Amino acid sequence: MATKRILILGGGYGGVWAGKILEKHFRKREDVAITLVDKRPFHTLMTELHEVAGWRTEPESVQVSFRKIFGAKRIDVQLDTIESIDWQNKVARGKVRSYEFDYIIVGVGAEPEFFGIPGVAEHSFTLWSFEDAMRIRRHIEHKFYEASLEPDPERRKKLLTFVVAGAGFTGIEMIGELLDYRDVMCRKLYLDPNEVRVVNIEALPSILPILEEDLRSKAEKYLLKRRCEIILNAAIIGAEAGKVLLKDGRVVETDTFIWTCGVKGSTFAGTMGLPTGKRNRIECDMEMKSPAYPFAYVVGDNAGLMFEGKPLAQIVETAHFTAEAAAKNIIADIDGGERHQFKPNYHGFMISLGSTYGVSNAGNMKTSGFMALAIKHLINVWYLLNIAGINQVWEYLKHEFLDMKDRRSILGNFASYKIRPYWALLLRMWLGLMWFFEGLNKVGEGWLNFALGSKSGWMFSPGVVQAGVKAVEATSAASAWEGAAEATSAASAAAATTAASAAVEATSAASGAWSGATEAAAKALGPVWDLTKPILDPNSGLVTWFRTTFMDGIFAHLPFTLFQVMIVVMEMGIGLALFGGCFTWLAAAASIGMCLVFTLSGMFAWNQLWFVFAAILMLGGAGRSFGLDYWLIPAIKRWWNGTRFARKWHFYADDPTK
Repeated sequence: MATKRILILGGGYGGVWAGKILEKHFRKREDVAITLVDKRPFHTLMTELHEVAGWRTEPESVQVSFRKIFGAKRIDVQLDTIESIDWQNKVARGKVRSYEFDYIIVGVGAEPEFFGIPGVAEHSFTLWSFEDAMRIRRHIEHKFYEASLEPDPERRKKLLTFVVAGAGFTGIEMIGELLDYRDVMCRKLYLDPNEVRVVNIEALPSILPILEEDLRSKAEKYLLKRRCEIILNAAIIGAEAGKVLLKDGRVVETDTFIWTCGVKGSTFAGTMGLPTGKRNRIECDMEMKSPAYPFAYVVGDNAGLMFEGKPLAQIVETAHFTAEAAAKNIIADIDGGERHQFKPNYHGFMISLGSTYGVSNAGNMKTSGFMALAIKHLINVWYLLNIAGINQVWEYLKHEFLDMKDRRSILGNFASYKIRPYWALLLRMWLGLMWFFEGLNKVGEGWLNFALGSKSGWMFSPGVVQAGVKAVEATSAASAWEGAAEATSAASAAAATTAASAAVEATSAASGAWSGATEAAAKALGPVWDLTKPILDPNSGLVTWFRTTFMDGIFAHLPFTLFQVMIVVMEMGIGLALFGGCFTWLAAAASIGMCLVFTLSGMFAWNQLWFVFAAILMLGGAGRSFGLDYWLIPAIKRWWNGTRFARKWHFYADDPTK
């Protein structure tokens, strides 16, 4: 059987989603080959570009490597730019090579629409690609720096005027980032925040017209409160160097003019030879199929489908719904079966107005402030989990919360402050020594002298046999522990009473006035919290359940000799690993696990609980400071990230190496 070749043009939201669906279905099929072509080696999170442009997050926060997304999947990702398509011979020609196909998905994205307004394209910044975001990022930082050196008030005013044209999602989110960044840069460069103008110009009578009135009102009030100038009913008729021209004759002078007033299908989409409608949007039916070629499907911003009399909204969910229809219909073309039509099920909209406030209508639930931003983060997490797995979710959380600067997240900087690993060095070594001597002490107690019989019987129920040796009665062990604790408590109380009596006598000799009261108080003194007692009572229900389920049910099958060697080796091994900073994370996790076992066995005291808290701190990479992990972990990560398992399940440590 001839191989069916599926070509996906573009690794945007639609292309990636279609690729995931097709790859999953044809994963075990040798007769189907899937190729995705994009001019960048990464998928761009377009909805988060404003965060990069406004210096909230680092550039890599919006990049998801195709190697992460597809890993060991059976999909060939090619870095290339398609220049033409021969529809008759089914060949796409790129700068690097040509690609033959039987089915093709066109998802080459969109580009800004300037509506023929003179000067706008030449004198404005756009925010529709990773490169756009980086240009704005560098530009606004430079303008703040220039303003800090500029003595002329008029020139400084122009430098510190930032204009965003358009009050849709992209424009308003960019405005929010500029307001945040204004406060950050004014603190750093000793500028007066009142000198900074952040201006939003919109031709319509309101901002965010797609939202309900109450949410629009909240968003507008928030922006005005933060001193954003909102100019409504103001059509832009032109732009010149340093000037934005309005229809009513006003001129806004600025060195920073950002255009977000609309998008159209990419120029390539309009010239590739498929029937197109307005704004380079390719005609297609409800199956996302081109009327000219039944093997050509269109997704995302390129789709010119009119649904319920309206063009499709150019948002992420539209890209997903169109990709799902296109991918399932290609599957039907190859395997037969039911056709799939475009069926949107929009869940709502989430808009951030900076790092700490947003508005949202998701699932018919209207929210604002913290909750709206939390929903937006959850949606992003869900999307990243689906396309690139838990590793990319962790990267997102690091960028948005753990590595955040200047309090620009809904958690402020509470999750971003870090302890330097060298501060934990002595604690790591001390914890290691304690574990090592725990094991060494067991050797001294005869745990490896098997002629003495079992030393670990207290961890099992009465009558349980380990290799023919009856375990010590659990009740006896508990009684012994309680007796020791009572003796210690009594001794402590006696010592405390003696000391208190001496103090009373001395005080009485000096004054004689409070002797009776002090003696009564002294008799009542005792330990408020006896830290030498076990955390869990050895006879409690939880300890009994753990002992009978796990110790009796599993470990009792091991000879006591093997069990005791295992405990001693683990304790000493954990100690040596922590002391030397070797596989510190694993050693710390094992430390916590051992402490949990001892706690559930009813023999772990409150004053030993610091073992757990110290081990939690060690999980944060403490072994890389004056430890062997400094060399070991990078090498292991490089090896692991190249394994098929890591690539197949998106279970990377940082970035893939293949």
